[in-house]
Amino acid sequence: MRILVTGATGYIGSRLASRLIATGRTVRVMARDPRRLGTPAAVADCVAGDALEPASLASALRDVDVAYYLIHSMGTGADFAARDREAARNFAAACAAAGVGRIIYLGGLGESETSLSKHLESRQEVGDVLRAGSVPVTELRAAIIVGAGSASFEIIRDLARKLPVMICPRWVRSRCEPIALDQVMDYLVGILDEPRSIGEVLEIGGGDVLTYQEMMRECAAALGKRVRIITVPVLTPRLSSYWLNLVTSVPMSIARPLVEGLRHDVVTTDQRIRAWIHVAPMTFRQAVDRALAEDSAGPLASRWTGATGSAARLTAPRSSRVLRDERTLHADASPAALFAAVERIGGATGWYSANWLWRLRGAIDRVFGGVGLRRGRRDPIALRLGDPVDFWRVDELVPGARLRLRAEMKVPGTATLEFEVGAARDGKGAVLVQRAEFDPRGPWGRVYWAALRPIHGVVFRGMAAGIIRSAESRRAAR
Repeated sequence: MRILVTGATGYIGSRLASRLIATGRTVRVMARDPRRLGTPAAVADCVAGDALEPASLASALRDVDVAYYLIHSMGTGADFAARDREAARNFAAACAAAGVGRIIYLGGLGESETSLSKHLESRQEVGDVLRAGSVPVTELRAAIIVGAGSASFEIIRDLARKLPVMICPRWVRSRCEPIALDQVMDYLVGILDEPRSIGEVLEIGGGDVLTYQEMMRECAAALGKRVRIITVPVLTPRLSSYWLNLVTSVPMSIARPLVEGLRHDVVTTDQRIRAWIHVAPMTFRQAVDRALAEDSAGPLASRWTGATGSAARLTAPRSSRVLRDERTLHADASPAALFAAVERIGGATGWYSANWLWRLRGAIDRVFGGVGLRRGRRDPIALRLGDPVDFWRVDELVPGARLRLRAEMKVPGTATLEFEVGAARDGKGAVLVQRAEFDPRGPWGRVYWAALRPIHGVVFRGMAAGIIRSAESRRAAR
């Protein structure tokens, strides 16, 4: 059996590919840019493919028996539902043309007879679009997935960790049946060998039914904290989204559709799958404890930030309108040591100079619904293509030589920050070329750059000097 996993750079797709490979299955992983794939890339067949580009799907689906469809566009704009419909339609047609035997889709739990949020409605609509094709579909529907790196879980964790008293809207009394990440993986893998699941829509849950209020209290208890929750009727989904955007690590583009979905009870009513596939029971508290332990253990295998904002890889702008700040400095250190200092930028390391200005810029970004600095980075030492770095994303990475970051903050234009490292011409030490470029969008873009130019001078000069100092200090310490 040859299996295709789509959305392989995403939170679920990345972990599922690794789990399937560990079981000895033949796995192919698909991503818009395969260079962004982490662990699966080393042991799986990796292909480039984009469900919004039908011509790219034929090679990805060649000789495939089962395809996991784990693609959705939440967080990429207001028209995400239309993109999801188009992508599902393209994928179903390509699977039929390639002779794929089965599609497995992970959707969202919710009563379709009720007025669902746009997010949940879109997730269920994708299942309908896939079923409209000729290839049999198995759809699993889940509510909140409790696992380290899950956006929904991070909202609950951040609220419980930071706020001893919370004023919450009435949706905190909605009922939910969360499910542990490991249980989701077990169902997704186990469904391969269960023929009764073919053509079915099946609901998966962990068994514990709690209100969001109870989940926050349980999470607080796991963190050794207590939380008091006061509910009020006046917080609309929009206001709640702004609040979550400011308090948690999840930006407005993700918080808004998630909050709208929290207004509904999401509890399993069809439990056939529990009789078909044995999955180890796990209480909500056990799932939380496991997620928190993974959180504190080190770099996560995957996180919601891996896919967010990555709809299209952009190249650095080179038009005549580009505004630039460029600096070249010499370091009394090897090129490898200098690039290592570059690669540690952001996250806990900070930006090597005027970190308070970076924090201020991040706070302003959060106020306007941006991602801010709270995403941090996946690994404190190493980067890979597509990684988030605070409110930037790795757009190009040539190990030991070049790193380019693309801004995902709210900014009137396209901004990139590039670092190039090479050996000095005389063979003594290394040279750093640091280049900040901004392609303004309209007159406000130019005003923005001009207004911040004095601050940029301080920030970029200090950042380049700080990188040099870091590389040289590590050399001296050795």
